[in-house]
Amino acid sequence: MKKMIQLGAVALTLVMTAAVAAQDKPAAAAQEKPAASPAPRPPQVPVKVQLVLTRFQGDKKISSVPYMLWVTTNDQRTSLRMGVQIAIPSVGSNASTYTYKDVGTNIDCGVMSVPDGYYKVIVTVTDSSVYFPSRDQPNAGLPPTNEAAPPAFRSFNSTFSILLRDGQTAQYTSVTDPVSGEVLKIDATLNVLK
Repeated sequence: MKKMIQLGAVALTLVMTAAVAAQDKPAAAAQEKPAASPAPRPPQVPVKVQLVLTRFQGDKKISSVPYMLWVTTNDQRTSLRMGVQIAIPSVGSNASTYTYKDVGTNIDCGVMSVPDGYYKVIVTVTDSSVYFPSRDQPNAGLPPTNEAAPPAFRSFNSTFSILLRDGQTAQYTSVTDPVSGEVLKIDATLNVLK
C-alpha cells in the first residue's frame, strides 16, 4: 500500500511536470523566435537643389534670383533666411520715427529618395517685397522723401513637392501678381553630389 502511494505520488509529479512543460512550450517558442529586424533606413545622399525665382513684366524679365541649397536626402530639412528690414516713416509725428517691416525670402527644403531613381523634393518658399505703385521700377529701393504714395508689401507663400531625377529641371509654378501684373516663376533643379 505504501508502495502504491509512492508510485501514485511519482505519477502525479510526472503528470504535473508534463503539464507545466506543455504550458511553457508556447512561451519558450515565442521567446526563441528571432525578433523582427527594423526596416532598413534609406541611404543618405548629398544633393544640391537650385531654386530660381524669376519675375516678368509681360515678356520682359525684371529679375532672376538663384538660391542654392545643399541637402542630405532622408534627413532634416535645410533652411535659408535672407532679407532686410525696410524703414517706414510714421505719419503724423513731428519727430522722425520709423517702423520696420521685414522683406525677403525664406526657403525650407527637404529631399527624400524614392524608387526608380527619383528624388522627392519638398520645398516651402515665402517671398515678400516692397512695391511702389507710382514708380516705373517696382523693385527700386527706399522711396525718396517727396514720394507721395506709401509703399505696398507683396507676399508669396507656397509649399510643394516635386519628383526629380539627377540633373533634371522643372518649373514648379507660374503665378501673376494681381496688383502689379508681374509673373513669378519658380524653377527647381536637382543634382546628386558625387
